[in-house]
Formats: sequence, structure tokens, C-alpha cells
Amino acid sequence: MRILIADDHDLLRDTLIAFLGAEGGIEVGSAASFDEARERIESDDAYNLVLLDYKMPGMNGLESLTEAMQMKGGQRVALISGQATREIAEQALSLGAAGFVPKTLPAKSLVNAVRFMAMGEQYAPIDFMTAQEEVEQHPLAQRLTKRELEVLKGLSDGKSNKEIARDLDLTEPTVKLHMKTLYRKLEVNNRTQAAIVARDAGLF
Repeated sequence: MRILIADDHDLLRDTLIAFLGAEGGIEVGSAASFDEARERIESDDAYNLVLLDYKMPGMNGLESLTEAMQMKGGQRVALISGQATREIAEQALSLGAAGFVPKTLPAKSLVNAVRFMAMGEQYAPIDFMTAQEEVEQHPLAQRLTKRELEVLKGLSDGKSNKEIARDLDLTEPTVKLHMKTLYRKLEVNNRTQAAIVARDAGLF
């Protein structure tokens, strides 16, 4: 079984490679951008599954997903993301993606999901596909705007302002402004405290 992991976060990509590589019968290739993934799909032996990060250099959302799926007569491609919404996951699945994998998925579950998709099945975790509705009803979530929630999610994932800005297509000063509003609404003084409040509230 051959898997290609395309993600620009080195730590996450290396962790996935280590976990999947430790499994018997899985060969893992890697790419750090969509352009690099495209080159590997074209030049390497066929992959059973391609995992594309929804937000990485060169990646144009669902358009790039569709492009990758059509390469070399057809590819099994799944999205992996820490930012994409349930709506995006549903759209990807409706386009024929092999699946949608949140980056919050435990390593063992991720390995099982990859095997499942590589064998021809479609995968999306039930809890993720239903969790958005629960978050919207949470009292704390109701006090925050959609954008503030997205910034808080990035912050809770341990991302820097620069990474959050890139993922949300914002400027860093704008992210900093959202941070200030978040701190005030959450009654905290720093990003660590904000992440703790979000975690304790079960937002993410």
C-alpha cells in the first residue's frame, strides 16, 4: 500500500510518516506543497491514497482537490485539515473525495482511517460531522463571532499568529486585533489561558 502525505507542517507530516511507516505493508511518500504533490503523483509509482492538507502552499481548496483526483486517470484523494469546516468536508465528499480527516484525530484512528480509504472506502468521522452544531449552541461560543472562534481554534491548536493568518487568509495585525478581543471576552491575559478556557469549555 502506497500513501502520499502532502502537508506543509513539518512536525505533523513527520509524525504521520512515522506512524504510517511503522505499520506493516505501508510505503509513505511526502510533499510540502500542492505543486510538489502534483509532481510526485505524476512521476512516482501509483499511490493507493493521497492525503492533501486543505491549507498549504499552492493548494486552492476544493479546486486543487478536484485537480488531484483527476490526475493520471484518477486518484483516490482525501483532505486532511485542522481548519476546514463540516461544510467543506461535506462538499469534498460530494465531489468524490476518499474522505476527510481532521488533524485532531488520534494517531491510531488516523492509521485506521488511511487503511480504510486506501482500500476503496469513503471516510469521515461522525463526531466531527456533527460537532459543529454542538459548538454553535455552546454559551461561550455564542459570545464570539465566527472569525473569533476560528482564531481561537488556531490558537488552541498551538499555531502562531502567522500560521493562523495564513490559514484564515488574514493579515497578522488583523489576527492580533481578534486576539485582543478574544482575551477581553474570555477574561484572560494570554494565549495559553485562552486555549485552556476553550479546552475546558469543550469547544474544540
